[in-house]
Amino acid sequence: MYHGIINVYKEAGYTSHDVVARLRGICKQKKIGHTGTLDPDAVGVLPVCLGNGTKLCDMLTDSSKEYVALLRLGLVTDTQDISGKVLKENEVKVSQEEAEKVILSFLGDSMQVPPMYSALKVNGKKLYELARQGQEVERAARPIRIYKLEILQREHPEYRIKVVCSKGTYIRTLCHDMGRRLGCGGVMVSLQRTRVGKFEIDKAYTLDALEQMAKEGELSGAIIPVERMFEELPAFAVKEEAFGKLQNGNQLMREDILFDLLEKEGEDAGWPEGKKFRVYSHRNVFFGIYRYDDKRGLFSAVKMFLT
Repeated sequence: MYHGIINVYKEAGYTSHDVVARLRGICKQKKIGHTGTLDPDAVGVLPVCLGNGTKLCDMLTDSSKEYVALLRLGLVTDTQDISGKVLKENEVKVSQEEAEKVILSFLGDSMQVPPMYSALKVNGKKLYELARQGQEVERAARPIRIYKLEILQREHPEYRIKVVCSKGTYIRTLCHDMGRRLGCGGVMVSLQRTRVGKFEIDKAYTLDALEQMAKEGELSGAIIPVERMFEELPAFAVKEEAFGKLQNGNQLMREDILFDLLEKEGEDAGWPEGKKFRVYSHRNVFFGIYRYDDKRGLFSAVKMFLT
Protein backbone atom coordinates (compact mmCIF):
# COMPACT_ATOMS: atom_id res chain seq x y z
CA MET A 1 0.00 0.00 0.00
CA TYR A 2 1.16 3.50 -0.82
CA HIS A 3 1.34 6.15 1.93
CA GLY A 4 1.66 9.88 1.37
CA ILE A 5 0.24 12.61 -0.89
CA ILE A 6 0.06 13.00 -4.66
CA ASN A 7 -0.25 16.45 -6.17
CA VAL A 8 -2.85 15.73 -8.86
CA TYR A 9 -3.69 18.08 -11.73
CA LYS A 10 -7.47 17.77 -12.03
CA GLU A 11 -8.56 18.23 -15.62
CA ALA A 12 -11.89 19.62 -16.78
CA GLY A 13 -14.77 17.15 -16.82
CA TYR A 14 -13.64 15.26 -13.72
CA THR A 15 -15.29 15.60 -10.33
CA SER A 16 -13.03 15.27 -7.30
CA HIS A 17 -14.77 11.93 -6.66
CA ASP A 18 -13.88 10.81 -10.21
CA VAL A 19 -10.21 11.57 -9.51
CA VAL A 20 -10.22 9.44 -6.35
CA ALA A 21 -12.04 6.59 -8.12
CA ARG A 22 -9.51 6.49 -10.96
CA LEU A 23 -6.57 6.74 -8.57
CA ARG A 24 -7.87 3.73 -6.66
CA GLY A 25 -7.48 1.78 -9.87
CA ILE A 26 -4.06 3.23 -10.62
CA CYS A 27 -2.70 2.63 -7.12
CA LYS A 28 -4.65 -0.60 -6.61
CA GLN A 29 -5.76 0.42 -3.12
CA LYS A 30 -8.96 1.69 -1.53
CA LYS A 31 -7.57 3.95 1.19
CA ILE A 32 -7.50 7.24 -0.74
CA GLY A 33 -9.08 10.62 0.00
CA HIS A 34 -9.06 14.08 -1.58
CA THR A 35 -8.55 17.35 0.26
CA GLY A 36 -11.29 19.61 -1.04
CA THR A 37 -13.60 19.59 -4.02
CA LEU A 38 -13.10 21.35 -7.32
CA ASP A 39 -16.05 21.94 -9.66
CA PRO A 40 -16.08 19.61 -12.72
CA ASP A 41 -15.30 22.51 -15.08
CA ALA A 42 -12.45 23.78 -12.89
CA VAL A 43 -8.87 22.59 -13.32
CA GLY A 44 -5.75 22.58 -11.20
CA VAL A 45 -4.24 21.37 -7.98
CA LEU A 46 -6.04 18.62 -6.06
CA PRO A 47 -3.84 16.98 -3.38
CA VAL A 48 -4.89 13.36 -2.87
CA CYS A 49 -3.90 11.43 0.24
CA LEU A 50 -2.98 7.74 0.25
CA GLY A 51 -2.84 5.17 3.06
CA ASN A 52 -1.90 6.70 6.40
CA GLY A 53 -1.61 10.02 4.56
CA THR A 54 -5.43 10.21 4.65
CA LYS A 55 -5.00 11.46 8.22
CA LEU A 56 -3.73 14.67 6.63
CA CYS A 57 -6.92 15.37 4.67
CA ASP A 58 -8.46 17.68 7.25
CA MET A 59 -5.17 19.54 7.72
CA LEU A 60 -4.71 20.15 3.99
CA THR A 61 -8.33 21.24 3.61
CA ASP A 62 -7.54 24.05 6.07
CA SER A 63 -4.63 25.32 3.93
CA SER A 64 -4.77 28.61 2.05
CA LYS A 65 -5.49 28.29 -1.67
CA GLU A 66 -4.56 30.25 -4.78
CA TYR A 67 -6.79 30.57 -7.85
CA VAL A 68 -6.79 32.26 -11.22
CA ALA A 69 -10.33 33.04 -12.39
CA LEU A 70 -11.91 34.84 -15.30
CA LEU A 71 -14.71 37.21 -14.25
CA ARG A 72 -17.25 38.45 -16.79
CA LEU A 73 -19.44 41.37 -15.83
CA GLY A 74 -23.01 41.83 -17.09
CA LEU A 75 -24.36 38.33 -16.50
CA VAL A 76 -26.13 36.58 -13.60
CA THR A 77 -26.65 32.79 -13.65
CA ASP A 78 -28.22 30.34 -11.22
CA THR A 79 -24.86 28.60 -10.63
CA GLN A 80 -22.83 31.84 -10.50
CA ASP A 81 -20.62 30.54 -13.31
CA ILE A 82 -20.89 30.53 -17.10
CA SER A 83 -22.32 26.99 -17.23
CA GLY A 84 -25.54 27.95 -15.46
CA LYS A 85 -28.91 29.17 -16.64
CA VAL A 86 -28.80 32.89 -17.46
CA LEU A 87 -31.11 34.77 -15.10
CA LYS A 88 -30.18 38.32 -16.11
CA GLU A 89 -28.12 39.98 -18.82
CA ASN A 90 -27.26 43.61 -18.13
CA GLU A 91 -25.45 46.39 -19.88
CA VAL A 92 -22.15 47.13 -18.14
CA LYS A 93 -22.31 50.85 -17.53
CA VAL A 94 -19.43 51.11 -15.06
CA SER A 95 -16.01 52.15 -16.33
CA GLN A 96 -12.92 49.98 -16.19
CA GLU A 97 -11.53 52.19 -13.44
CA GLU A 98 -14.69 51.77 -11.34
CA ALA A 99 -14.73 48.00 -11.95
CA GLU A 100 -11.11 47.57 -10.87
CA LYS A 101 -11.65 49.61 -7.72
CA VAL A 102 -14.60 47.44 -6.66
CA ILE A 103 -12.87 44.16 -7.55
CA LEU A 104 -9.84 45.04 -5.42
CA SER A 105 -12.07 46.17 -2.53
CA PHE A 106 -12.78 42.51 -1.73
CA LEU A 107 -9.26 42.14 -0.30
CA GLY A 108 -9.34 41.25 3.41
CA ASP A 109 -12.04 39.83 5.69
CA SER A 110 -15.68 39.57 4.69
CA MET A 111 -18.78 37.42 5.03
CA GLN A 112 -19.84 35.18 2.13
CA VAL A 113 -23.12 33.33 1.58
CA PRO A 114 -22.33 29.88 0.08
CA PRO A 115 -23.95 29.22 -3.31
CA MET A 116 -26.91 26.88 -3.71
CA TYR A 117 -24.88 24.85 -6.20
CA SER A 118 -22.40 23.55 -3.64
CA ALA A 119 -21.76 20.34 -1.71
CA LEU A 120 -22.63 21.89 1.66
CA LYS A 121 -25.39 20.07 3.51
CA VAL A 122 -28.61 21.43 5.02
CA ASN A 123 -30.69 18.99 7.02
CA GLY A 124 -28.67 16.11 5.60
CA LYS A 125 -29.13 17.12 1.95
CA LYS A 126 -26.50 18.65 -0.29
CA LEU A 127 -27.39 22.13 -1.47
CA TYR A 128 -26.86 21.29 -5.14
CA GLU A 129 -29.39 18.46 -4.85
CA LEU A 130 -31.98 20.93 -3.53
CA ALA A 131 -31.03 23.45 -6.22
CA ARG A 132 -31.61 20.88 -8.97
CA GLN A 133 -35.10 20.34 -7.55
CA GLY A 134 -35.76 24.06 -7.90
CA GLN A 135 -35.49 24.73 -4.18
CA GLU A 136 -33.58 27.54 -2.51
CA VAL A 137 -32.93 27.50 1.22
CA GLU A 138 -31.54 30.00 3.67
CA ARG A 139 -27.75 29.83 4.00
CA ALA A 140 -25.83 31.50 6.77
CA ALA A 141 -23.00 33.82 5.71
CA ARG A 142 -19.55 32.54 6.67
CA PRO A 143 -16.35 34.47 7.34
CA ILE A 144 -13.72 34.31 4.62
CA ARG A 145 -10.41 36.05 4.10
CA ILE A 146 -8.84 37.17 0.84
CA TYR A 147 -5.11 37.38 1.53
CA LYS A 148 -4.12 38.57 -1.93
CA LEU A 149 -6.14 39.88 -4.88
CA GLU A 150 -4.54 40.89 -8.15
CA ILE A 151 -5.91 41.75 -11.59
CA LEU A 152 -3.79 39.91 -14.15
CA GLN A 153 -5.59 40.90 -17.36
CA ARG A 154 -8.15 43.55 -18.26
CA GLU A 155 -10.45 43.37 -21.25
CA HIS A 156 -13.44 45.24 -19.90
CA PRO A 157 -15.97 43.78 -19.07
CA GLU A 158 -13.78 40.70 -18.46
CA TYR A 159 -11.06 40.51 -15.81
CA ARG A 160 -8.62 37.72 -15.07
CA ILE A 161 -7.91 37.77 -11.34
CA LYS A 162 -5.55 35.95 -9.00
CA VAL A 163 -6.97 35.19 -5.56
CA VAL A 164 -5.21 33.81 -2.48
CA CYS A 165 -7.87 32.94 0.07
CA SER A 166 -8.84 31.04 3.18
CA LYS A 167 -10.63 27.69 3.20
CA GLY A 168 -14.34 27.77 2.46
CA THR A 169 -14.08 30.60 -0.08
CA TYR A 170 -16.17 30.12 -3.21
CA ILE A 171 -14.60 31.91 -6.16
CA ARG A 172 -17.87 31.63 -8.12
CA THR A 173 -19.58 33.52 -5.34
CA LEU A 174 -16.76 36.05 -5.17
CA CYS A 175 -17.29 36.83 -8.87
CA HIS A 176 -21.06 37.00 -8.32
CA ASP A 177 -20.64 39.38 -5.39
CA MET A 178 -18.25 41.61 -7.33
CA GLY A 179 -20.79 41.92 -10.11
CA ARG A 180 -23.62 42.57 -7.69
CA ARG A 181 -21.67 45.36 -5.98
CA LEU A 182 -21.06 46.93 -9.38
CA GLY A 183 -24.79 46.75 -10.12
CA CYS A 184 -24.46 44.76 -13.33
CA GLY A 185 -23.95 41.19 -12.17
CA GLY A 186 -20.97 38.94 -12.73
CA VAL A 187 -20.15 35.29 -13.42
CA MET A 188 -17.06 33.13 -13.27
CA VAL A 189 -16.09 32.03 -16.78
CA SER A 190 -13.17 29.77 -15.87
CA LEU A 191 -11.25 28.66 -12.79
CA GLN A 192 -7.79 27.25 -12.23
CA ARG A 193 -6.53 26.35 -8.77
CA THR A 194 -2.81 27.03 -8.85
CA ARG A 195 -1.87 26.19 -5.26
CA VAL A 196 -3.13 24.41 -2.15
CA GLY A 197 -0.82 25.00 0.82
CA LYS A 198 2.60 23.79 -0.33
CA PHE A 199 1.28 22.08 -3.47
CA GLU A 200 1.82 24.08 -6.67
CA ILE A 201 0.43 23.57 -10.14
CA ASP A 202 3.78 23.29 -11.92
CA LYS A 203 4.56 20.17 -9.87
CA ALA A 204 1.16 18.49 -10.32
CA TYR A 205 0.62 15.23 -12.25
CA THR A 206 -2.23 14.45 -14.62
CA LEU A 207 -4.07 11.16 -14.12
CA ASP A 208 -2.73 9.89 -17.45
CA ALA A 209 0.84 10.62 -16.34
CA LEU A 210 0.27 8.82 -13.04
CA GLU A 211 -1.23 5.84 -14.85
CA GLN A 212 1.84 5.63 -17.09
CA MET A 213 4.17 5.90 -14.08
CA ALA A 214 2.30 3.04 -12.40
CA LYS A 215 2.70 0.85 -15.50
CA GLU A 216 6.44 1.57 -15.47
CA GLY A 217 6.74 0.88 -11.74
CA GLU A 218 7.66 4.50 -10.99
CA LEU A 219 4.53 5.72 -9.20
CA SER A 220 6.34 6.02 -5.86
CA GLY A 221 8.33 8.89 -7.39
CA ALA A 222 5.16 11.01 -7.47
CA ILE A 223 4.21 10.33 -3.86
CA ILE A 224 5.29 12.87 -1.25
CA PRO A 225 6.02 11.30 2.17
CA VAL A 226 3.78 12.41 5.03
CA GLU A 227 6.74 13.72 7.04
CA ARG A 228 7.51 16.28 4.30
CA MET A 229 4.34 18.12 5.36
CA PHE A 230 6.04 18.88 8.68
CA GLU A 231 9.60 19.54 7.55
CA GLU A 232 9.59 22.97 9.23
CA LEU A 233 9.27 21.27 12.65
CA PRO A 234 12.34 20.12 14.63
CA ALA A 235 12.69 16.37 15.02
CA PHE A 236 13.88 13.79 17.51
CA ALA A 237 14.09 10.01 17.77
CA VAL A 238 13.27 7.83 20.77
CA LYS A 239 15.47 5.24 22.42
CA GLU A 240 14.87 1.60 21.56
CA GLU A 241 13.50 0.87 25.05
CA ALA A 242 10.86 3.62 24.54
CA PHE A 243 9.71 2.29 21.17
CA GLY A 244 6.66 0.62 22.71
CA LYS A 245 5.45 3.97 24.05
CA LEU A 246 5.85 5.57 20.64
CA GLN A 247 4.16 2.69 18.86
CA ASN A 248 1.11 3.06 21.11
CA GLY A 249 1.03 6.85 20.90
CA ASN A 250 1.77 7.18 24.62
CA GLN A 251 3.34 10.17 26.29
CA LEU A 252 7.12 10.43 26.14
CA MET A 253 9.55 11.70 28.76
CA ARG A 254 12.79 13.52 28.22
CA GLU A 255 14.77 10.41 29.13
CA ASP A 256 13.02 8.57 26.26
CA ILE A 257 14.72 10.80 23.71
CA LEU A 258 17.68 9.36 21.84
CA PHE A 259 19.67 12.61 21.87
CA ASP A 260 19.60 15.86 23.80
CA LEU A 261 17.58 18.42 21.87
CA LEU A 262 18.50 21.21 24.26
CA GLU A 263 22.12 20.84 23.35
CA LYS A 264 21.30 20.35 19.65
CA GLU A 265 19.13 23.48 19.45
CA GLY A 266 21.08 25.53 21.97
CA GLU A 267 17.95 26.18 24.02
CA ASP A 268 19.36 26.09 27.54
CA ALA A 269 16.13 27.47 28.97
CA GLY A 270 14.14 24.49 27.68
CA TRP A 271 11.40 24.02 25.13
CA PRO A 272 8.53 26.49 24.92
CA GLU A 273 5.06 25.32 25.93
CA GLY A 274 3.19 23.66 23.07
CA LYS A 275 6.23 23.32 20.78
CA LYS A 276 5.66 20.59 18.19
CA PHE A 277 8.16 17.98 16.99
CA ARG A 278 8.42 15.30 14.34
CA VAL A 279 9.06 12.05 16.19
CA TYR A 280 10.95 9.05 14.80
CA SER A 281 11.69 5.56 16.06
CA HIS A 282 15.21 4.47 16.92
CA ARG A 283 15.34 3.07 13.37
CA ASN A 284 14.59 6.53 11.93
CA VAL A 285 11.01 5.71 10.89
CA PHE A 286 8.59 8.65 11.10
CA PHE A 287 5.68 7.98 13.47
CA GLY A 288 3.91 11.24 14.15
CA ILE A 289 3.74 14.70 15.68
CA TYR A 290 4.16 15.34 19.42
CA ARG A 291 3.61 18.50 21.47
CA TYR A 292 5.67 19.48 24.52
CA ASP A 293 3.90 20.06 27.86
CA ASP A 294 6.23 22.32 29.83
CA LYS A 295 4.36 21.99 33.14
CA ARG A 296 4.69 18.23 33.22
CA GLY A 297 7.87 17.93 31.20
CA LEU A 298 6.17 15.45 28.85
CA PHE A 299 5.57 15.07 25.11
CA SER A 300 2.01 14.19 24.07
CA ALA A 301 0.87 12.87 20.69
CA VAL A 302 -0.92 15.33 18.41
CA LYS A 303 -1.38 13.04 15.40
CA MET A 304 0.03 9.58 14.78
CA PHE A 305 0.65 8.25 11.29
CA LEU A 306 2.12 4.89 12.29
CA THR A 307 1.09 2.78 15.29
